[in-house]
Amino acid sequence: MSSPARVVVVGNPNTGKSTLFNALTGGNARVGNFPGTTVGTNRATLQRPGGPVELVDVPGTYSLAASSPDERVAIDAVLGTGRAPAPTALLVLADAPRLVRSLYLVLQLIELSVPVVLAVNLLDEAREAGIDVDLAALSADLGVPVIGTVARQAEGVLAVLAALDAVLADPSSATPGPLHPWTEAMDTDCDAVSATLPPHLAAQGAPGTPRGRAMGRWALLSADPAGRLPGEDKALPAIVVARRDALAAGRDLEAELVGTRYAWLDARRASWLGTGMPPSAGGWSERVDRVALHPVAGTAMFLLVMGLTFTALFSWADPMIGAIEGLFGWAGGWVSTGFDRWIAAAPAAAGVLVILRDLTVDGLIGGVGGVLVFLPQIALLFLFLAILEDCGYLARAAHLADRVLRTAGLPGKAFVPLLSGYACAVPAIMATRTMPRRRDRLVTMMVLPLTSCSARLPVYTLLIAALFPATIAGFVPLRPLMLAGMYVFSTLLALIAAVVIGRTVMAGRAEPSLIELPPYRVPGVRVVLRTVWARSADFVREAGGIILVATVLLWGLLYFPRYEPEQLLSGPEIAAAAAQGEDLDALIAPLALERSFGGRLGKFVEPAIQPLGYDWRIGIGLVGAFAAREVFVSTMGVVYGIGADADEESAALRDRLRAERRPDGTPRYTPLTGVSLMVFFAIALQCLSTLAVLKKEAGSWRWPAFTLVWMNALAWVAALLVYQGGRLLGLG
Repeated sequence: MSSPARVVVVGNPNTGKSTLFNALTGGNARVGNFPGTTVGTNRATLQRPGGPVELVDVPGTYSLAASSPDERVAIDAVLGTGRAPAPTALLVLADAPRLVRSLYLVLQLIELSVPVVLAVNLLDEAREAGIDVDLAALSADLGVPVIGTVARQAEGVLAVLAALDAVLADPSSATPGPLHPWTEAMDTDCDAVSATLPPHLAAQGAPGTPRGRAMGRWALLSADPAGRLPGEDKALPAIVVARRDALAAGRDLEAELVGTRYAWLDARRASWLGTGMPPSAGGWSERVDRVALHPVAGTAMFLLVMGLTFTALFSWADPMIGAIEGLFGWAGGWVSTGFDRWIAAAPAAAGVLVILRDLTVDGLIGGVGGVLVFLPQIALLFLFLAILEDCGYLARAAHLADRVLRTAGLPGKAFVPLLSGYACAVPAIMATRTMPRRRDRLVTMMVLPLTSCSARLPVYTLLIAALFPATIAGFVPLRPLMLAGMYVFSTLLALIAAVVIGRTVMAGRAEPSLIELPPYRVPGVRVVLRTVWARSADFVREAGGIILVATVLLWGLLYFPRYEPEQLLSGPEIAAAAAQGEDLDALIAPLALERSFGGRLGKFVEPAIQPLGYDWRIGIGLVGAFAAREVFVSTMGVVYGIGADADEESAALRDRLRAERRPDGTPRYTPLTGVSLMVFFAIALQCLSTLAVLKKEAGSWRWPAFTLVWMNALAWVAALLVYQGGRLLGLG
C-alpha cells in the first residue's frame, strides 16, 4: 500500500491558515510534535477521489529564512530536509489585504519546483477595504491555481479541495519553477553553495538545476554571519566565500535576493489589485492603536491586560489545581486502603507491601499529580497567549515592551515569558518559543527562574509570619512590605542577570524587533482551543516523564532506609508515648527522616550551609525543595513532628520555628536567618520541573547545567553576604 500524498499548509502568520485547515478537515485532526522538536503541528488524513491525502498544518513563517523554532519547523516541512518526508504539494495561504507582502513567500516556494496551490484568504476584509483582487490575473502570472477564500465562513473550501485534487493528479500543472531570471553572478554563487551543502540538504537538488539553485538562494539568505545554516553546527565555506566575493564586487547579496523578488511583485501589483486602495488611515483598527500604542495610555492598557493574565495564572488556576490535588489525594487514599487490606491479609509480606504502598501512593501517584498540577497554569497561559495573538494585541504589547527590555539586552517578545514566570517558570520557559533568535531565547530562559514564582510564596509566607513581627514602630506593616520586597528584589535581579549574561556568556546585542501589527480580529475559538491543547500536551509528553522520574528518586532519598520503631525510640519512650496517647508515627517520622539518605545528605551539606545560618534540618528542607520549592514547608513540618500536611498557614509549625533553640539557648531561627533563607530561595534553582523543561527547550543539558550552577552559586554567595554582613552589623 502506497503512502498518502503529503500536502503541507504554509503561509504567513495571521493569514487564517489554521482556520482554513480546520475548515478543510472538519476539525478532525490530530496534534503531534514535528520529528526531533518540541513544536506541535496539526495533521489530518483526507479521503479524496485520487487516494488518501495527509494534510499537515505547520507554524506560520514570513519567508524561508527561518529564525524561530516554530518557523524552522515550517521550513523543514516545506524543504523535506530529513526530519519529515518531502511534501507532494504545498497549499499556500496569502493575505488578500496585504497581498504583495504575502506573495514574497509564495515566490520562494514556487522556485523550489514543488506543486503549489495558492489560497488568497481574507477576501472579506479586502472587500471592506475596497481592494479587488483579480484572482485570474494572479494565477496567470504565477502559473499556479489561485483560489479565493474566506476561511472563517468556509467560503472557497470546496474549490481548494478540487484544486488540490487536480494538482495531485497532474503536478506539472502547478510547478512553473522560477518566474523571473536571476543574474549570472547570482546563479554562479548559488551553484557553488548548493554543491557544498550538507548531504541531507544537497539531496534536495543538484547544482545547476532550478531546485538546486533555489536551495543555494535559501542557504545564502538563511545563514548567519559566520556562514552557519539553521540547525547546523559547522559553517559552510562556500557561503562565506560567496559573500566575501560579492562584497568585493560591490554587491549586497541579501538586498539582491530580496529586492529582485519584490521588484517582480511590484511590477505586477496593479494587474492583481485593480483600482482598490489599501485601507485608509482612520479605520477602527487605527483608532484603537492610537490608544494601544500610546506611551502612556498604551502602557496603562498593557498593564491592565497583563495584570489580568497574571491574576489568572496566579489565582484563577487555584480551583483547578485544588481539584487535581484532591483527585490524586483521593486516588492515593483509595490505593492506600487497598494495600492496607492486602497487608492485613498477608502479614508475612507486610514489609514489602508497605514499601510498595508508599512507592505507589507517595512516589508514583504523587509524582503524576506533581506533573499534572502544572497543567491549569500552562493551559491558562497558552489560552491567554492564543487569544491575545489571534486578536492582534500581542504584537502591540511586544512593541510597547521592546524599548524597555532592550535596555536589559532582551527583545520585546520576552515580556510574556518573564511575566508568566511570576506564576510558574515551566510554562514561561515554553512561551519563549515565540522569540525568533536563539540567543534571546537562551538568555530569557536562563533568567526566568529568578522571577518569584508562586511556588516560592508558601516559603516566603511561612518565614515572614514565623520570624518577623507584624508591625514595626507600632504602625508600619512589616510583613506585607517584606513580601513585596522579595518580588521587587527578584525582578531587579532578573533584569541585572539578563544584562550580565547578555554581555558575557551570550554576548550580543538585542536587536530591535521588527514586529508586524496585524489587524484586530475576533479570535477563532477552534484555533485557540487547538493551540491550548497542543501546548499542554507538549508539556505532559516532553517534560512530564523527566519530572516523574526525578520526583520518585527524590521520594526514595527521603524514604530509605526503613527503620522499625525500636530502632529509633527506646522501649520506655515507646511505652510513654502509648500511655499519653501520642501518635507514634508522628514521633518516628522526624527521626526516620533524619536518618534517611536525604537526611544524611542534609547533614553532609551542613558545613557548607552553616555560614548562611542554616543547620542540617534546613538542609533536609532544601533537598526536599528540589521536587518543588513549596515542599520545603511540608518537609520542615515532618522534621519538627508537625506532619507532612503542614503548610505555610500552620500555626504549630510557625510556633515551633520561633521556639527552636540552640544548645546555648539562643534562637535557632532569627529574622536574619529568615532574610538569608528567603534570599537563597529567591535566587537558587531548585525546581526539577524547571530543569526538565529547560533541557527540552534548550535541546541539551548544557544550558540547564550552567543555569543550575550559576544560580545556586549566586544564591549561596548572596545568602552568605546577607547573614554574615548582618552579624557584623549586630543584627544576628
